[in-house]
Amino acid sequence: MSRSAPGSQLLLPFGDDPAAAPFHLEATALREGSRLHLRYVLRGPLASLRLPELAPTPERCDGLWEGTCFEAFLAAAGDEGYRELNLSPAGHWNLYRLDGYRQGLRPDPQVRALPFRLARTADHLQLELTLGLEVLGLAQAPLELALTAVLQHGDGACSFLALTHPGAEADFHRRDGFLLSL
Repeated sequence: MSRSAPGSQLLLPFGDDPAAAPFHLEATALREGSRLHLRYVLRGPLASLRLPELAPTPERCDGLWEGTCFEAFLAAAGDEGYRELNLSPAGHWNLYRLDGYRQGLRPDPQVRALPFRLARTADHLQLELTLGLEVLGLAQAPLELALTAVLQHGDGACSFLALTHPGAEADFHRRDGFLLSL
């Protein structure tokens, strides 16, 4: 097993979720000037998950969170609005802008493509993305982030993983879950 990347965080399942037990998911967020680097490394019996095949032409898609999806929520510190980033193991993606807690969800028109790198073996999936913050108007702002994921199992049930789960239900949009400051 490879070592953890510097700054990597273990994402924890919501509640007592035995389906998530065989999986180990680390996420890393690093900022270099106006660039945000994200990395997710999932280890475990990937054959037991519903993982889509890599799309020949990845594109912007809605509803990615309904299946296995790696996510990041980011906001300028002190700003009520935030972004939701969805990355599918198929290569599909979306970046949404929200005005406040679950309010005004819409695709962010400033981003028209979001290529990211995927590597996969029988028990390892790695996804990496570098995002230019200037196009989002966040190049100079201190950031608050939540790193999250949805794992869809073979039976269709989903596990919800995050750095923290501050509410009584799995809810990645809660600002008290945006634990990372960059």
